[in-house]
Amino acid sequence: MKRISTIVAVVSVFVMLVTACGPAVTAVPATAVPQPAPVKVKVGEVTDLGGVNDKSFNASAWKGVQDAIDQLGVDGKFLQSTQQSDYAKNIQQMLTDKQDLIVTVGFLLGVDTATAAKANTAQKFAIVDYTYPDCWPGAVEGKDCGSSTDLPNVRGLAFQTDQAAFLAGYLAAGMTKTGTVGTFGGIQLPTVTIFMDGYVAGVKYYNQVHSTSVKVLGWDAATQKGTFVGNFNSTDDGKNTATSLAQEGADIIMPVAGGVGLGSAAYCQTSKKCLIIGVDTDWFVSSNEYADVELSSVQKKIDVAVLKTITDVVNGKFTGGTVTYTLADGGVDLAPYHNFDSTVPQALKDEIAKAKADIISGTLTVASFLK
Repeated sequence: MKRISTIVAVVSVFVMLVTACGPAVTAVPATAVPQPAPVKVKVGEVTDLGGVNDKSFNASAWKGVQDAIDQLGVDGKFLQSTQQSDYAKNIQQMLTDKQDLIVTVGFLLGVDTATAAKANTAQKFAIVDYTYPDCWPGAVEGKDCGSSTDLPNVRGLAFQTDQAAFLAGYLAAGMTKTGTVGTFGGIQLPTVTIFMDGYVAGVKYYNQVHSTSVKVLGWDAATQKGTFVGNFNSTDDGKNTATSLAQEGADIIMPVAGGVGLGSAAYCQTSKKCLIIGVDTDWFVSSNEYADVELSSVQKKIDVAVLKTITDVVNGKFTGGTVTYTLADGGVDLAPYHNFDSTVPQALKDEIAKAKADIISGTLTVASFLK
């Protein structure tokens, strides 16, 4: 037993000597596993006929995509439609390119967007200024309308622009020197006439408050009849229509016609017979060359809505259905008065601010002035 203990002791000393004389053993970290680069979300916009540089809602939607590129690191692209047959073709190209979100812009893409969404239920879509279901009795689904039911993979971005246009009408009625103001549209679509309804309602409210009789040319909200040029891009049509309205006495004009309205602004600038209220974007920013005749603008903050939708896609929170933006959430608004800030009386500014607060609270409604 004693001999075994001696052997164990000798072996232990030998091991200690070898360990002491050998190289130091350093712990080797586990090999780092390379992490794959995060896959970028891809967003594609399909414009309507106005094109991405329309300085209106196509451009505003594209700004939302650009903001997402800058803030969220997504990839973004657009395809411009130059004729109606391009809509389905451009949407299909976005599908082929495997975009994570396809943003289509405008009422005219309603049927083609729904058709593509129903055929590709895993694909996320957002459509500006349109919602589903959109069919009416007797309409042929896929031809006259897009879908008779809600589409869970499509988010419809809607805007209560009549609320902001109401404030613009009130402003116009308070600033006119002739007692006559005007408006006209590109094509008679609900997303166009909602501006005109709000404008007329705002003038009527001003007349009620001040016992005046300011007239509105170009739109009758009761009969839903008015002046439309049939397109969203001819500046000549904008110039000619503004000329006609001014000849009838209108000294403040709100064109709801995309790029057409720039022709109206050019006419007002050269003739010095009228002021312009822009739509969709703040024209003082998007079309500053006409700043000297831009009283204000009815803002439809499409860029905010598009950015919010892309953010939801990035964060895995995208849902279909309708999202409506209002004065309350800042999705629509009356733009600052900019060069006319010192011209608009403070009392009128205060009345407009009060009207805005009353619309938000629900004590004042646009509909009550459309009867």
